[in-house]
Amino acid sequence: MIIHQNNDLKNGLKKRQLQMIALGGCVGSGLLVASGMALRNGPGSLLVAWAIVSSFLYCTMQSLAELSAAFPVSGSFATYATRFIDPSWGFAMGWNYAIFWVVVLPLELVAASMTINFWESKINSVVWIALFYVLIFVLNLCGNRGFGETEFVASIIKLLGIVGFNILAIILICGGGDQGFIGGRYYINPGSFTTGVKGVVSVLITATYSLAGTELIGLTTTESEGNPRIVLPKAIKQVFWRIIIFYMITLTLVGFLVPANSDQLIGASSNASASPFVIAIRAGGIKVLPTIFNVVVLVALLAIGNSAVYGFSRTILALSEQGLAPKIFNYVDRKGRPLVGIAACAIVGLLAFVSVSPKQSEVFAWLVALSGLSTLFTWGSINASFLRFRAAYKYQGKDLQELPYISNTGIWGAYYGLIMNIVVLAFEIFWIGIWPIGSKPDPVVYFQNNLAFFIVIAFYIGHKLYSRSLKFYKKVDEIDIDTGRTPEEIDLLLQEKEEEKQFAKTRPIYKKILNFWC
Repeated sequence: MIIHQNNDLKNGLKKRQLQMIALGGCVGSGLLVASGMALRNGPGSLLVAWAIVSSFLYCTMQSLAELSAAFPVSGSFATYATRFIDPSWGFAMGWNYAIFWVVVLPLELVAASMTINFWESKINSVVWIALFYVLIFVLNLCGNRGFGETEFVASIIKLLGIVGFNILAIILICGGGDQGFIGGRYYINPGSFTTGVKGVVSVLITATYSLAGTELIGLTTTESEGNPRIVLPKAIKQVFWRIIIFYMITLTLVGFLVPANSDQLIGASSNASASPFVIAIRAGGIKVLPTIFNVVVLVALLAIGNSAVYGFSRTILALSEQGLAPKIFNYVDRKGRPLVGIAACAIVGLLAFVSVSPKQSEVFAWLVALSGLSTLFTWGSINASFLRFRAAYKYQGKDLQELPYISNTGIWGAYYGLIMNIVVLAFEIFWIGIWPIGSKPDPVVYFQNNLAFFIVIAFYIGHKLYSRSLKFYKKVDEIDIDTGRTPEEIDLLLQEKEEEKQFAKTRPIYKKILNFWC
């Protein structure tokens, strides 16, 4: 089986852009808006759930770094699943990921309309949705350079906004706002775990959704200007700092400032739609900053919408190249734009206009659930592909030093990532999905929240029936680990690594530590 790579895509993404995409590219509605729904289960539930998901995400990204450096191809996740696991699973994963991104676009636009409600503008939200909708597609029609620069600028804005909020939050907690000294009062009353263990498990899906899209960096492999062996692993290492700065520290501080029983949190009442970050700043009595931070939230949401168009168009392009999607999606114009994929995303993106509905919060929650489960399949597949690749690599007696990058977490990290994805998925399908918190079992709600599971199974079984294949996985002696890597390239790689090793010995210890983590 040969991995296909579309040579019409342009190498326009710079090193600085890739690093910022990895660091802050997918900080959007999951952290800035949906965390408000999760906070209703208590701040302790937030921290435990995000810590669990972050731990196996890091392992997943290390697996992806090794695979992407060795096999820099477009549509990496589906391609790896097809090559190392099974063509039917690759088909299911490719369409699962494409559907994920095409759903994320209207989701982010809906979140944007909910965020705009903060200003109580007389302008109909449809006007803003239309404006943002057009802006996102204009940026994507500028090619990968437009995408890269947009993500670069947006990531800087988000980084500054989150760091600024963290500094302000510490001041407010210590008594610098209208509320006086806050301390840990909200961790005590209404409590850290307001809905118990079940609440923690339910937050795992929201945490997964908030961290979804981190793997997008793997799709940029064929469009980066630098050497993927060096650029991609270095960018992926930034995930560690993203988890610590953007998520764990920030969510801890939000838990200090916003009580779990706040009636302003999304889902707490019919008209509640504010970001917990904006709620925290407003409660502190600071008049200008809530508006400023709401702008940061808007920028974050629109940036994710921009990423959604990029992610869908590149994934569907890779599927088309492998014969797993209609050939029309294989068209790439002279400027390196997969126009048919972008057009398809534009059509589905019209769902964003559901924001005019009075039940927009319910629609938002439904889309979050769909996206969260989809991500679990993607991450699990990355780890499974890595494990099958390593098994074949060992079977053929290959030397790990011949790999451009070796995962920091290795085989055990991949096993941990795979098992945890399966566990979280099982919790949602067989427990939380059936008996949700605060309500009785509802078949319709269960089907909606677990739609991604049924989609994956349908695509997998459908491809099995179409291909008439009864094999469920490739044996190690059937896995191709050589296509795309010539002996000459391996020899050159070993020479480069030896030169880098000798150079590294001359570097001071602090640079060695910095290079390991960054």
